[in-house]
Amino acid sequence: MKVFFITKKTILFSIILILFFVGTFSILHTSTLLSVSAPDNSILSEELADKITNLPKAKEKVAYLTFDDGPSPNVTPKILDILKEENVKANFFVIGKYVDSYPEITKRTYEEGHFIANHGYDHDNKVLYRSDSSFMDEIRKTDLAISNAIGVENYSSHIFRFPTGYMSSHHKVQKKNCLKLLSQMDYTYIDWNCLNHDSVKKYSKEQLLGNLKKTMKGKDTLVILMHDTKFVSDSSIALKESIQYIKSLGYTFDNFYSLF
Repeated sequence: MKVFFITKKTILFSIILILFFVGTFSILHTSTLLSVSAPDNSILSEELADKITNLPKAKEKVAYLTFDDGPSPNVTPKILDILKEENVKANFFVIGKYVDSYPEITKRTYEEGHFIANHGYDHDNKVLYRSDSSFMDEIRKTDLAISNAIGVENYSSHIFRFPTGYMSSHHKVQKKNCLKLLSQMDYTYIDWNCLNHDSVKKYSKEQLLGNLKKTMKGKDTLVILMHDTKFVSDSSIALKESIQYIKSLGYTFDNFYSLF
């Protein structure tokens, strides 16, 4: 019978080798997670910008849930719970000042795989359209708030949503000028093509679902506008039923990460 002797040097070398491989795997694993979890901060191509803006006109049977005006402590966590139960990834157009107020909710949203997009810092058109520099500052301040909340340096979603939407007739001249500013900042914008009217008046669960059914009728790709606040109606009360109805029609859900 052969007897093998293991020296202290052999043991030490083995430990170093194991630590090296563990460390390498950890670095690679972290890099992979970051590449999936954050948009590429490289320059936004004109082709990609157009693709994002024109997403509501696309023909694939895909649904993109978008929630505006949060985060809020009363509604956003309920929405996140439902999205997790339904295995759906969504998109949140956050207001910078609320991100600063509720960074832990923003961080949870991001860490659960949802896309964090930019809706301006104050959600105040008087501030937003005061000047070119004021418009750009609203976006930069929101990006900084998101960066601080989620712990990702120099975060940029590259996607902005105008308060009341670009399609709205309000501030049409100013918004047209802002398209140039967005391009300079490697940003584009997106509106929506269906909604449940949760910001119009107080609706019941059944009414919110009925509103959504009416506005999504005859559309291929769905970019759905909801709000993760309860300033008027609380979309969380009808969210599960809305998701299940959309699934029953054969739609798959996705978020904007898939576009990058």
